[in-house]
Amino acid sequence: MIRLRKKYLELLIKKGIINIAFSGGESLLRSDLQELIIFTSSLKATSIQISNNKLTKEKITPNIFVISNGSLISNQFLDFCQEYKIRLSMSLPGISTYNEHTQFGTAKTILHWFEEAKKRNILTTVNITVTKRNFFELYETISLALISGADSLLLNRFLPGGRGIENSEELLLSIKEINEMLDIAEDILQKSNRFGSVGTELPKCILNRKDYKHLKVGTRCSAALDFFTIDPSGYIRACNHSENRLVHISEFEKLKNNSIWKQFVMKDYKPIMCNNCEYIYDCDGGCREAANICGGCINAKDPIFI
Repeated sequence: MIRLRKKYLELLIKKGIINIAFSGGESLLRSDLQELIIFTSSLKATSIQISNNKLTKEKITPNIFVISNGSLISNQFLDFCQEYKIRLSMSLPGISTYNEHTQFGTAKTILHWFEEAKKRNILTTVNITVTKRNFFELYETISLALISGADSLLLNRFLPGGRGIENSEELLLSIKEINEMLDIAEDILQKSNRFGSVGTELPKCILNRKDYKHLKVGTRCSAALDFFTIDPSGYIRACNHSENRLVHISEFEKLKNNSIWKQFVMKDYKPIMCNNCEYIYDCDGGCREAANICGGCINAKDPIFI
């Protein structure tokens, strides 16, 4: 099985992919994670750049990312990250509410690992999913993560999925709270001279401002264009929120003929409610897969409008 996984990693690199992220679930639960990372770092990807109005090609080592909830991080693994120049992301869904959201451990443990990663000059990102339950301590959560050594911020609003669907009412942010979330993040990032981004696109019509300087706020979906996901069974999904398995990685070439994939590539999925919107060419109406989960189709309303 490990040989097959290596074969598929090699295939992805040959197809021009230069960024590989090992995620989950929890990526560190994989017994073969380090072996796969070592193999990936031995490959050479082709990076195409524009220089002086000319296309240039360069062979580079793929950028490797590990996304973890932090529960299995150790000094040994941080040493491994340092050796292979891995960019590490760890989740911090609150401080006092950390255990409530994760059902294990405390925020102090994650903050400790950010400190240890900083000592090793490992580039780190703090992933913060914001819910109604941890919204009140968002300023403290972001601040402590950056003080502890996180280099950047990935901010996400809670999106329904899995067990979270039955708890949506007590977790989903309102439009007002989303705008406050963005303002809080921008303020802290500006004061600390750090940068961050919002992980899931937002409907442009709900945004109170457009002048974020340190926080990248997207309104267009990047699924199937800038990234895609491969699940544990080897099937490609348009994004990590998607429940739709498209084609197996071994049949990569069939992907371009898949109807769902083509909807994402052609952006043929905007809700009817967006038809007459002034932002229709600069916005995708929010998260399409969250809309699919809640509304039953990818052109349904984003959960924020429900």
